Amino acid sequence: MRMFRDAFYFGLGALGMTRERVEKYYNEMIEKGEVTKEEARQFIEDAIKRGEEERKEMRNMVREEMDDLHKEFFLVRRKEFEALEARVKELEDKMRQQG
Repeated sequence: MRMFRDAFYFGLGALGMTRERVEKYYNEMIEKGEVTKEEARQFIEDAIKRGEEERKEMRNMVREEMDDLHKEFFLVRRKEFEALEARVKELEDKMRQQG
Protein backbone atom coordinates (compact mmCIF):
# COMPACT_ATOMS: atom_id res chain seq x y z
CA MET A 1 0.00 0.00 0.00
CA ARG A 2 2.87 2.38 0.77
CA MET A 3 4.34 1.82 -2.71
CA PHE A 4 0.97 2.67 -4.23
CA ARG A 5 0.70 5.86 -2.13
CA ASP A 6 4.26 6.93 -2.99
CA ALA A 7 3.66 6.39 -6.71
CA PHE A 8 0.44 8.35 -6.48
CA TYR A 9 2.12 11.33 -4.77
CA PHE A 10 5.02 11.22 -7.25
CA GLY A 11 2.51 11.42 -10.09
CA LEU A 12 0.76 14.38 -8.49
CA GLY A 13 4.07 16.19 -8.17
CA ALA A 14 4.98 15.52 -11.78
CA LEU A 15 1.61 16.82 -12.90
CA GLY A 16 2.02 19.93 -10.79
CA MET A 17 4.02 21.71 -13.47
CA THR A 18 1.49 24.21 -14.72
CA ARG A 19 1.24 25.76 -18.13
CA GLU A 20 2.25 29.11 -16.61
CA ARG A 21 5.46 27.72 -15.17
CA VAL A 22 6.36 25.98 -18.43
CA GLU A 23 5.63 29.13 -20.44
CA LYS A 24 7.69 31.28 -18.05
CA TYR A 25 10.61 28.87 -18.33
CA TYR A 26 10.46 28.83 -22.13
CA ASN A 27 10.03 32.61 -22.37
CA GLU A 28 13.28 32.93 -20.48
CA MET A 29 14.93 30.48 -22.88
CA ILE A 30 13.56 32.45 -25.86
CA GLU A 31 15.00 35.68 -24.43
CA LYS A 32 18.39 34.00 -24.06
CA GLY A 33 18.15 32.72 -27.64
CA GLU A 34 18.30 29.07 -26.57
CA VAL A 35 15.05 28.12 -28.36
CA THR A 36 12.76 29.66 -30.96
CA LYS A 37 9.17 30.70 -30.24
CA GLU A 38 7.92 27.83 -32.39
CA GLU A 39 10.06 25.27 -30.54
CA ALA A 40 8.79 26.60 -27.21
CA ARG A 41 5.15 26.58 -28.35
CA GLN A 42 5.47 23.04 -29.64
CA PHE A 43 7.14 21.84 -26.45
CA ILE A 44 4.44 23.42 -24.28
CA GLU A 45 1.67 21.82 -26.32
CA ASP A 46 3.41 18.44 -26.20
CA ALA A 47 4.05 18.71 -22.46
CA ILE A 48 0.42 19.56 -21.75
CA LYS A 49 -0.81 16.74 -23.95
CA ARG A 50 1.56 14.31 -22.25
CA GLY A 51 0.46 15.57 -18.84
CA GLU A 52 -3.19 14.93 -19.70
CA GLU A 53 -2.36 11.44 -20.94
CA GLU A 54 -0.36 10.69 -17.79
CA ARG A 55 -3.22 11.97 -15.64
CA LYS A 56 -5.62 9.59 -17.42
CA GLU A 57 -3.17 6.71 -16.99
CA MET A 58 -2.80 7.56 -13.29
CA ARG A 59 -6.58 7.55 -12.82
CA ASN A 60 -6.83 4.19 -14.55
CA MET A 61 -4.01 2.79 -12.43
CA VAL A 62 -5.72 4.02 -9.25
CA ARG A 63 -9.01 2.46 -10.34
CA GLU A 64 -7.32 -0.85 -11.13
CA GLU A 65 -5.48 -0.84 -7.79
CA MET A 66 -8.70 -0.08 -5.91
CA ASP A 67 -10.50 -2.89 -7.76
CA ASP A 68 -7.68 -5.28 -6.85
CA LEU A 69 -7.82 -4.19 -3.21
CA HIS A 70 -11.59 -4.73 -3.13
CA LYS A 71 -11.18 -8.22 -4.54
CA GLU A 72 -8.19 -9.17 -2.40
CA PHE A 73 -9.66 -8.02 0.91
CA PHE A 74 -13.32 -8.71 0.13
CA LEU A 75 -14.18 -5.05 0.59
CA VAL A 76 -17.66 -3.82 -0.23
CA ARG A 77 -18.23 -0.62 -2.11
CA ARG A 78 -20.59 1.96 -0.60
CA LYS A 79 -23.12 1.37 -3.37
CA GLU A 80 -23.11 -2.39 -2.65
CA PHE A 81 -23.39 -1.77 1.09
CA GLU A 82 -26.33 0.58 0.65
CA ALA A 83 -28.09 -1.94 -1.59
CA LEU A 84 -27.62 -4.66 1.04
CA GLU A 85 -28.76 -2.31 3.77
CA ALA A 86 -31.94 -1.51 1.84
CA ARG A 87 -32.56 -5.21 1.26
CA VAL A 88 -32.16 -6.02 4.97
CA LYS A 89 -34.56 -3.20 5.87
CA GLU A 90 -37.07 -4.53 3.35
CA LEU A 91 -36.82 -8.04 4.82
CA GLU A 92 -37.17 -6.68 8.36
CA ASP A 93 -40.31 -4.80 7.33
CA LYS A 94 -41.77 -7.97 5.79
CA MET A 95 -41.01 -9.93 8.96
CA ARG A 96 -42.74 -7.30 11.13
CA GLN A 97 -45.82 -7.42 8.90
CA GLN A 98 -45.97 -11.22 9.17
CA GLY A 99 -45.20 -11.44 12.86
